[in-house]
Amino acid sequence: MTRSWYSSALLLLSLSLLLVLAGCSSKGDAAASAGGGSGAQKALKIRIADINTNPTFRVALSKGIFQSHGIDAEIINFGTPAEGVNALFIKQVDVAFGADFPVLNAVAKGDYSIIASAGQATDQAAAVWKLYARDEIRSAADLKGKNLSFLRGTFLPYLWDEYLKEQGIALSDVKLTGQGAFDEAFIALKQGDVDAAWFSGSALTDKLAALEGVHELTDMSKTPVRLGMGIVAADAYVQDHAEGIGAFLAAVDEASAYVQAHPQEVAELMFKEVKQPKEATLKDLPTNPWKVGFTQAAYDSLAGQKKYMVDTGIIAQDFDLNSKLRLEPLKQALPDKVTYSK
Repeated sequence: MTRSWYSSALLLLSLSLLLVLAGCSSKGDAAASAGGGSGAQKALKIRIADINTNPTFRVALSKGIFQSHGIDAEIINFGTPAEGVNALFIKQVDVAFGADFPVLNAVAKGDYSIIASAGQATDQAAAVWKLYARDEIRSAADLKGKNLSFLRGTFLPYLWDEYLKEQGIALSDVKLTGQGAFDEAFIALKQGDVDAAWFSGSALTDKLAALEGVHELTDMSKTPVRLGMGIVAADAYVQDHAEGIGAFLAAVDEASAYVQAHPQEVAELMFKEVKQPKEATLKDLPTNPWKVGFTQAAYDSLAGQKKYMVDTGIIAQDFDLNSKLRLEPLKQALPDKVTYSK
């Protein structure tokens, strides 16, 4: 009887050990699957240059759109898109966006490429850029000899050149004063340190409309300048993370559609995160839709801006624009959005 009891106990112990070992094996397999190898791919960390008035990246982050596309996004704010593009040079960000001018300035300086355009080269988008001047300036002719503001690293010197040229005024007939951000330009205009400045965004233009001593003189839609916008990244980053860049662009495309479809929700988000007045966001959304892709119009906008920058010496060494387009990730992720062919 004793021998029988020992035999039963040994049998039960053996079975228990087998169950424990099986459980450990199962947990080990699950951990291996979650940790790498043949399991789920780790999210790609992307540091994105942004500005406070742009809702697209914030919506993609807050609504989990980046996460659903396998992107671990970090948004880093700058005073202007041009500052964000410059941050690529010191590896502070991985991806940036900006007007044709700072984007071309970046790709001309080294191993950086345009990975997509984001639209906006339209009359409607141009009209949101407004020129405010001191009250004594009643026409473009009155700008001669005046102190005019521009944001450093942006397309605004080009805009001034084209606008003044149409009015029969040379750049040498005015003084251009560079500033770092819209807020700085606003204060300078308010205090009379500059005589005129270009602004964009309803939050600012609403403040300017209520400001004594200044008035709106014109807007960019009445000039020949149209503002394209591109997304740019370092060549090495795109090469190392081509699939991830495609996923990032797909997420931005999804977020841009969400922004246009949910204006009230986006206005709430922008007020909560950056204190932008809801009314300003609601005014800006219809005129600034992001359209991720790359078209012939996007190429033509870049080519025209590049010619000006080369002709004026802003870009010291000319380059082949096609060599600075890395559209393969975009074509893989959003093939129907790429209609330009090299």
